[in-house]
Amino acid sequence: MSRVTFFEVEILDPKTKEQLCFLDKVEPHATIGEIKCLFHKVYPQWYPSRQALKLDPKRKALKDDEILQNLPVGTTATLYFKDLGPQVGWTMVFLSEYAGPLFIYLLFYFRLPYIYHHKHAFTSSPYPAVTLACVCHSIHYIKRLIETIFVHRFSHGTMPLRNIVRNCLYYWGFAAWLAYYINHPLYTPPYYGNKQVNYALAMFVICQAGNFSIHLALNNLKSDGSKARKIPYPTKNPFTWLFFFVSCPNYTYEAGAWFSFTIMTQCVPVGLFTLIGFIQMTIWAKGKHYTYIREFKEYPDLRMPIIPFLL
Repeated sequence: MSRVTFFEVEILDPKTKEQLCFLDKVEPHATIGEIKCLFHKVYPQWYPSRQALKLDPKRKALKDDEILQNLPVGTTATLYFKDLGPQVGWTMVFLSEYAGPLFIYLLFYFRLPYIYHHKHAFTSSPYPAVTLACVCHSIHYIKRLIETIFVHRFSHGTMPLRNIVRNCLYYWGFAAWLAYYINHPLYTPPYYGNKQVNYALAMFVICQAGNFSIHLALNNLKSDGSKARKIPYPTKNPFTWLFFFVSCPNYTYEAGAWFSFTIMTQCVPVGLFTLIGFIQMTIWAKGKHYTYIREFKEYPDLRMPIIPFLL
């Protein structure tokens, strides 16, 4: 019988190099996630999702599924601990981010008192574009809430609490800003009238359906419970055929939905929100695109990150 060689793991403070914990007789097949659980027993205030363990203080944190004996360490491994701060589950993050804009927008649509002049309290706009904008905005965030609960699978279990505050300020603040102008008593409808609104509405519906279809397709990639990254491919659903040309068609459809909402409302705050969102989604799409290229040699050459043949 072969003799099992156990590892010793010391966990240090990255600044002072003070030893926080010494783990003896650690199984060679132990994962970083299991080491975090052992560390948590010593320091109950630092639960696993709050921990980041690194081989070097300046390098990236190790993934939970990395195996101790596969790391470039000897039988005595030195890891550096970083406190990530209080964490919140991703489901709660998205529910907070998306429920806020849904209700905030409705406050302005129904013109609750003290938002506009008192004579306009609980009045309604005579323009169909305003009502359609409210319906579209509500559908968008209701869809996001449904996806959060029933569709999305999160590769990372938590998010730092400080980030949810920042994200909520972004989503809630923009929702209030654009809702204030769209539902304002002095709001004027789009220059080309109902034709402009109807074309934008058709584009919005297509993009929402496309975005939902892509999220379902991505969810189906992990239907077996695996967390391994896979290449997404088009299915029989025509909305997924955008995978022929881009790596992240969910962002393409999302940007298209907000672009159509900008055309529908012809409102500057909406346009600014769309521009900022597109820039951020482009950054995310490029990151995912280059990760696919790096991990898969057979990754389709025709695909671009977010805009076919361009970007």
